[in-house]
Order: sequence, then C-alpha cells, then structure tokens
Amino acid sequence: MDSLFLRPVSSPYRLCSRPSLRRGGCAQIQYLYQDFNTRDRCSTERIRGCLLNHRDSNANSTSYGRFHELSHVKASSGHPLESAPEDYSSTSTWRAILASLNVLYRFSRPHTVIGTAMGIVSVSLLAVESLPDISPLFFAGMLEAVVAALFMNVYIVGLNQLFDIEIDKVNKPDLPLASGEYSLKAGVAIITAAALMSFGIGWFVGSWPLFWALFISFVLGTAYSINLPFLRWKRFAVVAAICILAVRAVIVQLAFFLHIQTFVFRRPASFSRPLIFATAFMSFFSVVIALFKDIPDIDGDRIFGIRSFSVRLGQKKVFWICIYLLEMAYTVAMVVGATSSCLWSKCITILGHAILASILWNRARSLDSMTKAAITSFYMFVWKLFYAEYLLIPFVR
Repeated sequence: MDSLFLRPVSSPYRLCSRPSLRRGGCAQIQYLYQDFNTRDRCSTERIRGCLLNHRDSNANSTSYGRFHELSHVKASSGHPLESAPEDYSSTSTWRAILASLNVLYRFSRPHTVIGTAMGIVSVSLLAVESLPDISPLFFAGMLEAVVAALFMNVYIVGLNQLFDIEIDKVNKPDLPLASGEYSLKAGVAIITAAALMSFGIGWFVGSWPLFWALFISFVLGTAYSINLPFLRWKRFAVVAAICILAVRAVIVQLAFFLHIQTFVFRRPASFSRPLIFATAFMSFFSVVIALFKDIPDIDGDRIFGIRSFSVRLGQKKVFWICIYLLEMAYTVAMVVGATSSCLWSKCITILGHAILASILWNRARSLDSMTKAAITSFYMFVWKLFYAEYLLIPFVR
C-alpha cells in the first residue's frame, strides 16, 4: 500500500508541478520525500494529512490574496468596501427628494409664483424715493410680503387644481393631481398648510395692508374655484376675468405698495404717478392673461360646461383680441414715458415698451397654427412679457 501511495510522489518536482502547490509548498513535500527515503517511520496518514493541510492553507492564502487585491483596489479608488450599499442608498434618497420637489414645483404653477414675486418686488421699489431707503429694513419688509404672498399663491392655484381634476385630465394631464402623483388628501394638506403659513406670517408681521391683501386674495381665489352654490366664478367669463384683474392688477399693486410705504417706511399713504400707471397697465395685462389662459383649454372647458370667451367666440378671435389689447397697452406706456420729466426714465420707458411691442407683434404673426401646443407655448411667452413689464415699471417716474 505504501508503494502505491508513494508512486505519484516519486518525484517532488512532479508533485510541485500542480498549480495548487506551486506557491511555497515544494520544500515541504521534498523534505517529506527525503525523510521517507531515509526509512523514517512516517505513516501514510501523516503524509496525507500534511498534503491536505497544505492544500487548505494554500486555498486560504489564495482567498486572502484575492481579498487583499480587492481591498487594494477599493483603497486606491478611495472607497471603503462597505460603502457601495450606503452610496446607493444615499443616491436613491437624493433622487426621491428631487422627484418630490419637482412634483411640488409643478403643483405650485411656477409661472404664477414668479409673476407674484416679481410684481411685489417691482411695486416695492416704487416706494423708494432716495438711495437711503434701500436698507435692511426695506429688504426685510419686502421679503415678508413675498413669502406670505407665495404661500397664498400656492393655496389659490392648488385649490383650483383640487376642483378641476377631471377637467385637467383633458386640458393639463401632467399636473400632479390629474396625473395621480398627488392624492386628493395630499393636495388638501398642502393648500391648508400654505393658507395657514400665509396668514400666520401676515399676522406675525402686523402690517394691515399686507394682511388685507392676503385676505382678499384668499376670498377671491376661493370663490373662483370652489364648487359651492353661487360660487365657482370661473364658470362665468366676465366674473372670472374680474377676479384675476382684482388680484393681479389692484391688490398686488396697491396693497403691497402701501405695505412698504406705510408700514415699512412709516410714511403717509400716497398714490404716485408711477403707481397709477402700474395699476392701469397691469389691469390690461391681467385681462389678457384671463382671456389667454382659456384658449389652449377649450376642449376640457367645452366638455365640462365652462363658458369661457374662447368657447363662445373661438380661439382665433380671442387670440387677436389679446394681442390688440397688449399693443394698446404698450402704446399708452410709450406715451406716458414721453411725458416724463426725467430723461433716463423717458428713454428707458419708450425704448423698452417699443421693443416689447415689436417682439409681441412679430411672434403673433409668425404663429402658423392654433394647435394646443402652439397656443400653450405662446401663453408662456405672454407670461415672459408680464415679467419684463415688472422690470420696466420701477423706471417709470
């Protein structure tokens, strides 16, 4: 039996040719072989045990080598071995947060949020009479007004979406409530929190012009959308236009101007020439927005019985009514600028409104179809003109 066992290992060099025994095991096997030849009474079990121990130790060293190589790669790349699951979890968390913020962003109707913020900043600057007025006190008062108004803006547009879910599935299927990204309970929770935050800020600040601006906006926004007897004024084209005009043209201009003038600067209430111009011009613009916003939504409004001007008169006719109204407003603005006693105000007002009127006319004439996509794109362009006007209003003197 011994001779049969020793035949495969008659040469230690043949045994060492095995790949598993090449790493440092040859010396040990050769020693065992020589020891056996000198007639040492080493049993076959001892040799078999040595071979098995060597195989296990070699396997362990191989595994350790692979682990060491992996550790070296990880260390050289700057990442610990256990960091992969954590990095993946962190990335997933950030993606979930960004996705939630994106849904909230679309729910708040960002073009209206931007318009509200720019309007408040613009009319606040009308109350500035000299350079020392631009102070930390001024910026604090303006910031309070902007934040409170933005919360109220979210309440108004959110309430409108809550009562227009079925209509929006036709007109604006990408909105969070219409698409199902927000549930009804989530929408109610958001607008409730927004209204409470808005009134809370208004009450904490203690400015009566600011508080009344928020309260009147709340009442008109609720009456415009909520589906109760004698309410849901958006069903009636003229009443709907008056609601939008009252908030965008009158409240934003007068109430927030008085907030800065009387509460922040502690000056008596006054209605200056620039303020009157801003109120009159934005009245025209608010009517245009009220008419224009219904042009791309004609299908859903017709199905659900919303008798907008676009449903009654047709898209093309209402479109050109809006264009002519804006061109008239720009013409009046250039006349007002020409009568200014301040040279820099005259130049900026005339040139700025002439450029905007020209851009509007060229864009309107280049509109080749009345498709929903084309009209929606033009509607967003009208909002950009709305923003541009608020950049020009502070220069009217």
